[in-house]
Amino acid sequence: MNKIKILYVEDEPYLGKIVKESLESRDFNVKMLLDGRGVRAAVESFEPQICVLDVMLPYKDGFTIGSELRQTYPQLPIIYLTAKNQQKDILKGFESGGNDYIKKPFSMEELIVRINNILHLAKPNFEAKKQSRSIELGQYIFYPKKFELHFGDQIKKLSNREAQLFHIFCNNKNTSVKRKDILLEVWDDDSIYNSRNLDVYITKLRVYLKKDPSLKIITLKGVGYHFVVE
Repeated sequence: MNKIKILYVEDEPYLGKIVKESLESRDFNVKMLLDGRGVRAAVESFEPQICVLDVMLPYKDGFTIGSELRQTYPQLPIIYLTAKNQQKDILKGFESGGNDYIKKPFSMEELIVRINNILHLAKPNFEAKKQSRSIELGQYIFYPKKFELHFGDQIKKLSNREAQLFHIFCNNKNTSVKRKDILLEVWDDDSIYNSRNLDVYITKLRVYLKKDPSLKIITLKGVGYHFVVE
């Protein structure tokens, strides 16, 4: 039987280690991140059945991450962990896409009961929804799960990073995206080396999309990119 996959984001290494090991001892498969970078990429590659997000995270807070995930993965359950206990914070958690909200400190028994309860209620499951999901881009159809870009009966197989970049642009149609944000999302690092890699990938994406002139990836010098979908 396949283990339930949990994406766990916690910036306190000691607490994170305890929670991760406790969940794994109960037969969960846990991937842990220490900050808000790379969460979307981790969801795409790891394919968790549920996310457990600390709210106060470096680079990007849990509420912002939850809101972004909810747009792309509406069926993915999210539990927030936080020391904040004011009603406005709890309401903000639910408004930003959370399915549940647990106050720190918490017991592992409480966390596990809540995880199992949410998973029981979240049917049909996230994986089935994700498998069939497609995104229309002008005359193209993008299948994130299959890493495929379709143009009529022509199919272009994409690499993992190409698919990640396409996903970012699909989520930001007719909107500017900062170069640094893309680098942190896809590579978890905005070094010069990765920046040059990004230039190569952008060139590839432009070639893939050249059959439809209504789609353009415009470079905003010193800022990033603007994906135009007419």
